[in-house]
Amino acid sequence: MRTTIDLPDPLFRTLKIRAAREGVSLKTLLGRTIEAGLQAPVHAGQVATPRPPLPSISVGNALPEGLSNASLFELLGEDLDGR
Repeated sequence: MRTTIDLPDPLFRTLKIRAAREGVSLKTLLGRTIEAGLQAPVHAGQVATPRPPLPSISVGNALPEGLSNASLFELLGEDLDGR
């Protein structure tokens, strides 16, 4: 299908340069670009690919739950004032 679109001159020049660098026609470049845009997420904040999980580090045994600051300092052998 044929259609006519009006593009700003700087955008048209950029498209022509890119098509030449990739060795494809302007029609092919525009088709691929439009198709990629249509397959992109609808919401701007949406991430297209899932992120890998953050690394986690496990060191020693887990502390018992319900410890107060005072009991933590006691385990460290310090007073509450840092001595």
